[in-house]
Amino acid sequence: MSLDQNVFESVVGDRTAWLIDFAFVVTDTGGTAAVLIASAVLTVSLVLRARNREAILVAGAMLSGLAVMTGLKNLYERPRPPLPERLIETSTYSFPSGHAMLTAILVCVIMALTLRMVLERYVRVALVTLLVLYTFAVGFSRIYLAAHWTTDVLAGWAFGVLWAAVWIFSTRPLLGRAKLGRDRRSHV
Repeated sequence: MSLDQNVFESVVGDRTAWLIDFAFVVTDTGGTAAVLIASAVLTVSLVLRARNREAILVAGAMLSGLAVMTGLKNLYERPRPPLPERLIETSTYSFPSGHAMLTAILVCVIMALTLRMVLERYVRVALVTLLVLYTFAVGFSRIYLAAHWTTDVLAGWAFGVLWAAVWIFSTRPLLGRAKLGRDRRSHV
């Protein structure tokens, strides 16, 4: 039996009413609308603080990540777990998990901003820890509600981290490159 089937049967067999309710709350915080609203608020607040590079990071990573996630779902066309075990009604494909992918992108981007902008080590450590726990909670809620197979969530996290890394590294401050350019001009 596959990993997906083993986890699916275990989760469905061990559900409790209060944990189902909690999983719905967690999963709603990681939905496309919630994540994009949080991204928009963060982007606007960065622009208002003249942190344009960071605003481009947030908006660019999230909007392009949404497009990549949609494209991957349409490319793979993987069906979701079956009803009635699936407690979420949705018409999109299952692979990769959009909740896992988009929260992973947002979490990685916020972690990068935290490392770039927050000086106090204990604040950075606490925030990074909470962000990682948040995206894990969202992903696990998707599995618990049988909205996704386990491999959908794992792939969502992997694609999200990779996509965020592309944006994080492409928008990092290029202090070394600027100095190198000045050094080259001075030798000509």
